[in-house]
Amino acid sequence: MEKLEIAAILEKRKPQLAAKRAMDIAVSGAALCVLWPVFLLVALAIVLDDPGPVFYRQVRVGRGGREFRIFKFRSMVADADKKGLAITVGRDSRITRVGTVLRKTKLDELAQLLNVFAGQMSFVGPRPEVPRYTALYTPYQRQVLLVRPGITDYASIAYRNENELLAGAEDPEKMYIEEIMPAKIELNMKYLRRISPLEDVRLILSTIAAVVRG
Repeated sequence: MEKLEIAAILEKRKPQLAAKRAMDIAVSGAALCVLWPVFLLVALAIVLDDPGPVFYRQVRVGRGGREFRIFKFRSMVADADKKGLAITVGRDSRITRVGTVLRKTKLDELAQLLNVFAGQMSFVGPRPEVPRYTALYTPYQRQVLLVRPGITDYASIAYRNENELLAGAEDPEKMYIEEIMPAKIELNMKYLRRISPLEDVRLILSTIAAVVRG
């Protein structure tokens, strides 16, 4: 699909996108007010398990190719990005004990409510990549940067156990770049064609169901 066609779809759905953003602000603001005790408990568990910062803030690429720092509750040892790949493979030794629980329950992603409220992200949208990988995007693939990235999307559900898939690869990063990343982008394109507040609600419910099943 040509870029102009995707742009045209988004242009036609401006009212829906405005409603989507309004929903993001309202829900993220309410969630931050209600969940602050959970934030404190998670922060305490992280620090007691492995001294260091509570949040992990990594540079990601957002809407329009603009870079921002994504918030995550730290699930790895401090300075983990200097001690290995930008992707997590299998039972990565950098993951802490508390981090294992946070990743399994997706509680590490809860901190991205801050990014949603700030307008850098949405609840639903293509997961933001690191600049190292977006630099490899083709013009077709860069269409996913036309919208705000999200906390969850079709790819988050389909590749929920991505690190286990990569664990069996001879070259995990090569497999990610050549196989998994393109497949994820195709799922992102599927979302772009269906983007709406109603589709967001459906995807959020599907994500919750996947976490519970997991």
